Amino acid sequence: MVTRRAKKLLIVGWDAADWILIDAILARGKMPNLKRLIEAGVRADLATLEPKLSPLLWSSIATGKTADKHGILNFVEPTPEGDALRVSSSTTRSTKALWNILTQEQMRVNVIAWYASHPAEAISGVCVTNLFQDGEPGKTGVPWPIKQGTVHPEACSERIAARRVGVRDISRTAISQFIPAISQTRSDDTRPQTLAKQLARMRTVHGAALEVLNTNREWDCTMVFYETIDTVGHHFMEYFPPRMAHVSKDDARLYAEVMPRVYEAHDHALGELLAAAGADTTVLLLSDHGFHSGLERPVTRNLDPLDRAAVEASWHRPFGVLVMSGPGVAQGATVHSPTLLAITPTALALLGLSVGQDMDGRVLAEALAGSYERREIPSWDAVDGECGMHPADGRQDPFESADALKQLIDLGYMPSLEGNVQASIALARRESQANLAVVYMSTARPALAVPILEQLVKDNPDESRFVVNLGNCLLALREHSRAVALLTPFHQRHRENAEVGIQLVASLAQSGQLDEARRLADLLERSTPARPDLALAWGDLRSLLGQNREAAAHYERAKAHDAKEPRPSVGLARIALHDKCWDEAVEHCLDACEKRHLTPEAHDLLGVALAWLGDHAHAIQSFGHAVAMRPGLVDAHRFLVTLAEAEGDSAKAAAHSEAVAKLMADATLPPPPAELWGPAAFAASLLKT
Repeated sequence: MVTRRAKKLLIVGWDAADWILIDAILARGKMPNLKRLIEAGVRADLATLEPKLSPLLWSSIATGKTADKHGILNFVEPTPEGDALRVSSSTTRSTKALWNILTQEQMRVNVIAWYASHPAEAISGVCVTNLFQDGEPGKTGVPWPIKQGTVHPEACSERIAARRVGVRDISRTAISQFIPAISQTRSDDTRPQTLAKQLARMRTVHGAALEVLNTNREWDCTMVFYETIDTVGHHFMEYFPPRMAHVSKDDARLYAEVMPRVYEAHDHALGELLAAAGADTTVLLLSDHGFHSGLERPVTRNLDPLDRAAVEASWHRPFGVLVMSGPGVAQGATVHSPTLLAITPTALALLGLSVGQDMDGRVLAEALAGSYERREIPSWDAVDGECGMHPADGRQDPFESADALKQLIDLGYMPSLEGNVQASIALARRESQANLAVVYMSTARPALAVPILEQLVKDNPDESRFVVNLGNCLLALREHSRAVALLTPFHQRHRENAEVGIQLVASLAQSGQLDEARRLADLLERSTPARPDLALAWGDLRSLLGQNREAAAHYERAKAHDAKEPRPSVGLARIALHDKCWDEAVEHCLDACEKRHLTPEAHDLLGVALAWLGDHAHAIQSFGHAVAMRPGLVDAHRFLVTLAEAEGDSAKAAAHSEAVAKLMADATLPPPPAELWGPAAFAASLLKT
């Protein structure tokens, strides 16, 4: 029997919303609507994907698939003719989104302002695209035309268009709610007008959402996307306390409250959405990534336009927010390390539908009320039926996106198109390829990324991020000699680049040049600033060099830099195991697991420590968690073979022996070096006893 847990499902996207700032605002007694959702449901950090770029991420949220599967790889893309750029469009997406699946299943679904949703698809409800608010005329009294393809069904266009808010509709009084001392701003200060533009866009999206909800009461799912926290953040987060070194005291005083009050405006809008949706609605509220608000904030002033996009993306923290609340959600449940790929599978489960086996995310079953029995189909893309997707020959006029392109230029995600359009198109192609390579890297497919990155490095030999990414792939593939050959000439030209220097040291060490690696590591630490964001990398490097005391110091610095990151604790656990301090290793592993349950290395090392302590039952449990999360952990399977034999479980020992044989037969890489506390040493110790 199919269990439908949610009568109606409301999915609300707040681009770049971050718990650090939200929790500070909640502590001040603000954001009451979000607080009520949290208290009635569950909250969690939502892990993002790489690269942390909104069109890719919101498309992954809507499909449950990584960007190489859904096809959206950049903010912009060349037109099919190759003579202009257009905003990445719904015609580019190569797989069904949640709204297509629901349409096919004859459920009513509304989509408002979702990234890469233009032109509107013929879904079973209302679709208002991400370009709906564009095209505002520059003069008063001039008509504001409705762009073709921004609303489906077209019959709703005029009614929804009436809810649009222009920049001139945002009064100075309204802006003063965000900039209380606006009367003290200079007449030539354009920042209040920049804020007015973003507020107008937010109010347009919100007005369209309320219009749809208030006039279409019968629906199964509604999805609404607000970009404003991200867009305002890129302009105003630098003024949030603590004051950044380049920000004047006057600017900090004038604009310090903009970001908290933007969050409060979102909470007010949330309250209106919830009232329009009804009390029987299940809510998923989420962001695609977080946004730095502390010491990690980058400085984006006086940058070359070609470099600014990468720096702007560095504002994004790897964890966004997730709140689940309402019918079908288990109040107070703990959600284990969710990623944004889990949203569509979980939405399908809430609505009683099967999950596609080709989806990369999982159902957050631990957050669902009652027991959950997973139902799967091979792929929703293989299911016939009208789903609203565009026909293969559907195309978008590239010039429709002019206003959206200007918005991206204003935010620094791309340089101006003025001048050489072909150069900008070439840049868009380059960045799309770079993003695809990062997708492969971050999903443990470095071999697929290598040829892409090799071409990028060949064409851009002094672009450090391409060199760093290619170096990471070669290290992952254990092609250390190739890595040394790649990194050495770049390091000689750019000795100030600490990331490349660290990679070169690691490559030298793993290619057998240990003395040279240690010499270079000492030189790098003396000659480069002590960056807290590189403390984890330095810990791993010193550990690789066998300098565990120095490594432990770096891991402690990394823990202080990011208290939620589990990897420093994993590094400390590894050092404790090397020193045969089993109890200490257990504590570090438990600390890592508490920070992020889905950390297979922590469960693996915990199993090692427990095995050496003689707690075989819990060691088996920990190794089981580890291989469930990452089946390719050969040494974990080897430990399980020995433990099963010691427990007299020949069937389990045989199963894990078979897993080891299969992994070794399939392996394209040489095995890692044996550790003195590894499975062979453990098996030998049992034989002695």
